[in-house]
Amino acid sequence: MPRRQGYALHIALVAGTAALAAGVAFAGSLFFSGSGTPSQQIAAPDPRSVARTPAAPAHSTGLWLGTWATAPTTGVTDTYNGSAPTRRTIRNVVHTSIGGDAARITLSNLFGTHPLVVDHATVNTRPVTFRGAAAVTVAAGGQIVSDPVLVPVVADADLVVTLRTPTAEGPVTIHPGTHQTSYVEDGRGTWRTTDWRYLTAVDVHNETAAGTIAVIGDSLTAGTGSTLDTNSRWPDVLADRLRGRYGVVNAGIAGNRILRDGRGVRASARFDRDVLDVAGVKTVVIALGINDVQQFPQETDPQRIADALRSMTQRAHARGLRVVGATLMPYEGFRTWTPARNAVREQVNELIRAGGIFDSVIDFDTAARDPYHPTRLLPAYDCGDHLHLNDTGYRRLGSLVDLPALEQGGPVSDEL
Repeated sequence: MPRRQGYALHIALVAGTAALAAGVAFAGSLFFSGSGTPSQQIAAPDPRSVARTPAAPAHSTGLWLGTWATAPTTGVTDTYNGSAPTRRTIRNVVHTSIGGDAARITLSNLFGTHPLVVDHATVNTRPVTFRGAAAVTVAAGGQIVSDPVLVPVVADADLVVTLRTPTAEGPVTIHPGTHQTSYVEDGRGTWRTTDWRYLTAVDVHNETAAGTIAVIGDSLTAGTGSTLDTNSRWPDVLADRLRGRYGVVNAGIAGNRILRDGRGVRASARFDRDVLDVAGVKTVVIALGINDVQQFPQETDPQRIADALRSMTQRAHARGLRVVGATLMPYEGFRTWTPARNAVREQVNELIRAGGIFDSVIDFDTAARDPYHPTRLLPAYDCGDHLHLNDTGYRRLGSLVDLPALEQGGPVSDEL
């Protein structure tokens, strides 16, 4: 039975707080701006608290695979009750797809305009190093992968990645609207948040899984409409069905488009970073296009959308990857729906079903539409806004994916 609720989260958070207090001297709370409280010195990390982190057990034959990832979306000025934007402890809570005997994390300062300093990081309370040091500076626009840390990672469970940011100025690189509760702590207290800050990937060393499946999509992949902290996004359902044979990472961004920047960099531009460069990726799932159809300015040429999807497939084929694509679901009743836009959506679906774009197709449209009103979602799947799904609808999407189609090695054809 999937452990969706992450029952060990409270224990992990408490343990993380204790580890920070015991392992590192943290002089003073944290700096506040505009509060009248003077800033306080932050002591350097105690080098004795830094664990040795060999890459993997000796003679290991395992692989580094993505167990979780997210797509950095934007940079924000991040304030809580007047406190400085980055002088905090951030506890990112993420949900794994596969487990392993060691982990490594990726930190991103993609949207920052100043260097990001992290002077203490842990994975489930185990200290993490970067090129052998406890502290790391990530250049504006850059990212860094940590050293491996020997920490047991459980599949289908919540994982807490803690970061302390004592001096950086931001903007803070985030993925918002995560449908998962994380925490931000400063000297005044602890706040809940549904943003992931700076953390963009967790890889595990795994000796049994065959690889990772990377899913790129929009809000329907990111899980808009799903219940908070239940991990009910359809890629989560897919991960449960795979039972540890593959990791699954979710690069969905709410509002994302293929051909234009909008919410997040357009998918065609972020494809390498968020999908092709995922550790151990073997198969790509693409579920995109509805925002090109329905957002202003609307794309009125279905062939342009189809061609962009085909181009992404060809780029994946060049890496030896298999590509599975999804049709676009109906959305009549949503505020942007018009008959003309629906006609574009249906033409895109015809092009997808005709073949020549993806190696195989998941027909989300047929599965999610109301058979008596096929331009609308089935009411049982509709979260209420007529565009996004509820937990039942996302379970349906996750159940549709043909597992053998995902697990077959390599692309069907290099010439589409």
